[in-house]
Amino acid sequence: MSDSSNGYELSVTTWIDAPVDQVWQAMTERQPEWFCPKPWRAEPGNQERRAGGSAESTFYGPDGEVMPQSGIYLAYEPNKRFVFTDALTPDLTPAGPFMVGYFEIEPEGKGTRYTARARHWTEEAYKQHKEMGFEGGWQICADQLKELCETAKVA
Repeated sequence: MSDSSNGYELSVTTWIDAPVDQVWQAMTERQPEWFCPKPWRAEPGNQERRAGGSAESTFYGPDGEVMPQSGIYLAYEPNKRFVFTDALTPDLTPAGPFMVGYFEIEPEGKGTRYTARARHWTEEAYKQHKEMGFEGGWQICADQLKELCETAKVA
């Protein structure tokens, strides 16, 4: 699943039987319900939803693991996509980059095509993310988002 210009991209995609605005609302307002493979959970922290704004979350594992993540949004386009990186902290300090994460949606037929991609600076980071279970984990997240949008009314 490599498709970026340097070849270090991983991606997953799924079709969701819900309109774009409903999927976007779930993506941005209900992240704890889908953004991390269960039984893990993700809690958004400081979220300045704009290009250059803070993109902070903390991931909690079933055995007491706590993994804070800090980065910035590179793009934030409502009903289309948000893109973030861990290469910079919210105060724009370089932070040993691992990836750029893309979460994109677009209308497709009577529903929405959701695509999540991770682009990496190096082959090492790409392989590390792949070995961490990117495809399985990010596909679970896509499936959780799909289920949330298709079975639960998004408030």
